[in-house]
Amino acid sequence: MTDFTAARTTMVDCQVRPSDVTKYPIIDALLTVPREEFVPSSKRAVAYMGEHIALDTARVVLDARTFAKMLDLVNIQPSELVLDLGCGYGYSSAVMAKMAEAVVGVEPNESMAKEASELLATHGADNVMVVQGELAQGAPKHGPYCVIVLEGAAETIPAEIMDQLKVGGRIVAIRQMGGMGKCKIGLKRDTGVDWRGAFEADAPILPGFEKAAEFTFG
Repeated sequence: MTDFTAARTTMVDCQVRPSDVTKYPIIDALLTVPREEFVPSSKRAVAYMGEHIALDTARVVLDARTFAKMLDLVNIQPSELVLDLGCGYGYSSAVMAKMAEAVVGVEPNESMAKEASELLATHGADNVMVVQGELAQGAPKHGPYCVIVLEGAAETIPAEIMDQLKVGGRIVAIRQMGGMGKCKIGLKRDTGVDWRGAFEADAPILPGFEKAAEFTFG
């Protein structure tokens, strides 16, 4: 039988800390949230491997290194509201809930969204709301948001998503170009969004974030 607690510690010590992610709230959340509970049952044994976990043909749970570095970039504060696009079974939302005031997770798959809500409730993440809907539409009625996190890659970002980000807020996403990807963080200003590249990363492109979308990276 797998010792998931030990696996969680190994994940943090071997994948996260060596990637220069050392902020206590991130480390604590990753050590506390049982990743294996938020993946398909057939993938529990590989929940702590250093790679993405497939949810379906176009969706994944991001690998711990990538996810932790994204959290390090946006530096979620205890008073902030977070929009989690593509929350799957709720793992990413559960982790961010330990750092934020509240998290709104958006999941297009109806059964996955329902299971995410149940899992989050079971694990005491009572400051998370899961909304079933298209990722590219976000959850405007619960915004605006201080932080937006994309649980996958994007070629472009719809204007509707950017409109849900507060001025002064941050958005983090993986820009995927062919076989290459780079994680970028954007800071929203009155005049637009200032983007800067941070580190190389790859992930499947989220539905609705293909090139045909309205907003392009700067």
